[in-house]
Amino acid sequence: MQDLIQKAGQVKLLVMDVDGILSNGQIIYDANGVETKAFSVQDGVGVKSLARYGILTAIITGRSSAMVNKRAAEMGVNHVVQGRDDKLVALNELLSSLDPAMNITAADCAYMGDDLPDIKAMQTVGFAATVPNAHAEVIKRSDMVTTRAGGTGAVREICDLILKGHGHYQDFIAHYTLDEAQTQDKQS
Repeated sequence: MQDLIQKAGQVKLLVMDVDGILSNGQIIYDANGVETKAFSVQDGVGVKSLARYGILTAIITGRSSAMVNKRAAEMGVNHVVQGRDDKLVALNELLSSLDPAMNITAADCAYMGDDLPDIKAMQTVGFAATVPNAHAEVIKRSDMVTTRAGGTGAVREICDLILKGHGHYQDFIAHYTLDEAQTQDKQS
């Protein structure tokens, strides 16, 4: 686990797939043919936590969907790339578009994917993560497999690990907890 925390501490940019990572991978159409997806609130808190500490986030997905733009905006995702089947090319283009002063390379990225189109990008980055229900070939090539499935808090696990690696996890948690003095006042 310490090796994973150390790797996560090098991450400057978390790149995520959508279907199977930020959502459960199901595509649901209503009677009018409108596509819907379910997203985890916990993942949203995790993504926002990275922004608090200056860690960038991006989405690269093969499909295009207005709801992905909406959810990305809600979470404060820095970069959204949709409709790209070649995720490695999209990743390289994204990295090339960043301010050179940021000095972010593929080695500084974490990538979360779950299916074959994600493998090349995952093999290129410094930290590759997936979910337990990912394709076996993706699992084989990942540094970490989350305990939670996509759309149910898997991204949050990686966000928490990145915060631990950067030494920010306890500070982040402190925003949501009472300190000992406040807890004792409450018990008095």
